[in-house]
Amino acid sequence: MNTLEQRIQKLEDTAALKTIVDHFSNLADKKELATQMLLFTQDAVVETYFEGELFAAMKGREEILATFTNFTQNFDTMYHMNGQFTAHINGDTATADHYALVVLVNTVEGQKHRNTNGVIYKDEYVRQNGEWLISKRVANFTWRDNQVIQLS
Repeated sequence: MNTLEQRIQKLEDTAALKTIVDHFSNLADKKELATQMLLFTQDAVVETYFEGELFAAMKGREEILATFTNFTQNFDTMYHMNGQFTAHINGDTATADHYALVVLVNTVEGQKHRNTNGVIYKDEYVRQNGEWLISKRVANFTWRDNQVIQLS
């Protein structure tokens, strides 16, 4: 049986990991990508899939930043809504599955388009110097719905 201190530590670690996920999304929505990179380890790996097809594989903060910057410049607005989050903590490493609804808005030929995506993230984390960081993220954009926004 775990001690009270161990149970409290697990709750604190789970909350810290969920905070990283939410902070990542908030920074994405504000396009504060350089700050977002500080949530990753220096040698982090990110793989992004759209409907099962590999879109991008990145290693290291610089490559992740360049790819994220190139991708996000296509959108006027980004909006992440995070949902379920399940973490498994093992000392100074952890994994988590979490779900998000990601809305990307861009303008095509003068018309606003809303691209709504269902995303499942599989993350790996490591605690470095007392701080949790993302060491690997696999983002699976499992479905999408693209609609023209009717402005009144």
